[in-house]
Amino acid sequence: MDLNSLLLFVVACLAINLIPGPDVIYIVSNTMRGKLTTGFKAAIGLGVGYFIHTLAAALGLSAIILSSAVAFSAVKLLGAAYLVYLGVQSLLLMWRGDSKIVVGENAEDKKNVFVQGVIISVLNPKVALFFLSFLPQFIDTSTGSASMQLLVLGLLFSALATMCNILYASVGSWAFSRPNSQRYSRSLEGVSGVLLIGLASKVAISDR
Repeated sequence: MDLNSLLLFVVACLAINLIPGPDVIYIVSNTMRGKLTTGFKAAIGLGVGYFIHTLAAALGLSAIILSSAVAFSAVKLLGAAYLVYLGVQSLLLMWRGDSKIVVGENAEDKKNVFVQGVIISVLNPKVALFFLSFLPQFIDTSTGSASMQLLVLGLLFSALATMCNILYASVGSWAFSRPNSQRYSRSLEGVSGVLLIGLASKVAISDR
């Protein structure tokens, strides 16, 4: 790949990742529950998921999933079910008045945020679809191994996406760590739960 194509790829990656989407909802909702490090762990967890999708795409596993309606539906529904679980937990916290949106020191929750980010990213079939439809556009089979180029581009995309997610975590920490936000912590928890359940619905009804 020449320098111009590489620069175009970087610009495209930044443009795509700076658009608020499902990952941003997950990062900001978790930043609202704790300190900035919580949002960072969510962002890094999603980044690890991107890396796994990169390996799967390079090895051809994503192609198998996308070519099978049964496999695609299974991954899609598993991802949606997990998002529903997270959303319901947020709504229950709001109902009980035990909101976790305000700054806290629960180390176990912060640890789980990373694992949850990995699971959500890995179980999102649209990420696999994106990798297979976007990355190949920048591969030049005349200059080397297509699988190796796919791997390198995927790693670059994962790094840029993680950087953008960390940026959103920083913005979320600044916006939701103010003292006034604590007065509305239960409402914010409820909004977070609704967003996650809505996201799960969107994933569940998406077409292949």
